[in-house]
Amino acid sequence: MRPDRRRSRSRDLALIATFAGLMAALGLVPALAPFGGAVPITAQSMGAMLAGAVLGPRLGAASITLFLGLVALGLPLLAGGRGGLGVFAGPSVGYLVGWVVGAFVVGLLTWATCRGRYRLAPGLLANLVGGIVVLYLIGIPGVAWRADLSLTAAATGALTFIPGDVVKAVLAALIARGVHAAYPGLLPRARETRVKEQTPA
Repeated sequence: MRPDRRRSRSRDLALIATFAGLMAALGLVPALAPFGGAVPITAQSMGAMLAGAVLGPRLGAASITLFLGLVALGLPLLAGGRGGLGVFAGPSVGYLVGWVVGAFVVGLLTWATCRGRYRLAPGLLANLVGGIVVLYLIGIPGVAWRADLSLTAAATGALTFIPGDVVKAVLAALIARGVHAAYPGLLPRARETRVKEQTPA
C-alpha cells in the first residue's frame, strides 16, 4: 500500500473515532423525557448531524455505527448512561438506526450542495432533511412497533422533538461551517483541487 494511501486510511479511522467520541461526549448532556415520552430528547442527534456534515456520508455513517457498536457491547454511552443490547429492543431503536441513515443523508446532501466550500443555507437544509425528516421516518415506526402504539400516536408524540431538533440542526450547521473553514480539505472538491495544484504539470 502506498504511503499516501496509508495516511489517508489512518486519517479516516482517526476521524471516525473522533466523532464516535463526540457522540459519547454528547451523551453526558442529561436526557429529557417530556410528558413521560417513551423516547428521551438528547443532544446526540446533533452529533449524528455533525458527523454527516463534517465527515461526509461514508465516514459520517461509519462513526455513528462505531458508536452504536460500543453501545451494543454494553458501554453506557447513550444519554442517561444507557447501554447494552437491551436499548436496541426498546422504543428508541428506530432513532438509533436513524442516526446512521441520517448521518449518511446529511453527508450526501452536504457534499452535493456544498462542494468545495461549506455554505450555511444548504448545509442547514441537509441537516433538516437528514437529521430530522429521515430520522423521524425511521424513528417513529420504531416507537410505534416497540411501544405498541399506532403510527398516529407515535407521530404525535414526536412533535415535541421538533423545536429542539431544529435548534440542533442550526447549531450543527454553524459548527460545521467553522470546522470546514478551519479544515477546507474535508469537502471533496476542495480536496481534489488541492491535489491537482500539488501535482507537477
